[in-house]
Amino acid sequence: MDSISLKMPVTVKAKLTEKLKNKLMSDMDEGIKQAQLEIQQINIEEQRMLKENDSQTPTPQDIQRLGAIREHYAEERNKRMQYTQETTSRKENLEKLALGAEIVQGTLERQVEVHVGDDMRELMNVEILVEDDKIVAIRG
Repeated sequence: MDSISLKMPVTVKAKLTEKLKNKLMSDMDEGIKQAQLEIQQINIEEQRMLKENDSQTPTPQDIQRLGAIREHYAEERNKRMQYTQETTSRKENLEKLALGAEIVQGTLERQVEVHVGDDMRELMNVEILVEDDKIVAIRG
């Protein structure tokens, strides 16, 4: 056997343009707003659940259930808060980038026929450069 067909990764990079920067910033702002709305909803839901499970003479099971409810909602709230912090940090980093900078957008796969003697490093390091949704370069 002298050759084999493999799936190889292809890195997709985008050249930062004003249009892309505005779109990414807008997407991040929307994500932050959504997370903040979800935190408000979680707080409301938590209060409702705690009221429903509140009793005049709480048993140990009641206390345990209330603790589990608080823990669940705290966990969900923390996920949204962490997302908000990470997205705010990414947004600040994006603001610092100069137009024309290349940013990684993701990874795709390609089918490659490899042969004995091929340079594996060369086959692995392929990337596509995109500018305003148009492919401007394929590097290998």
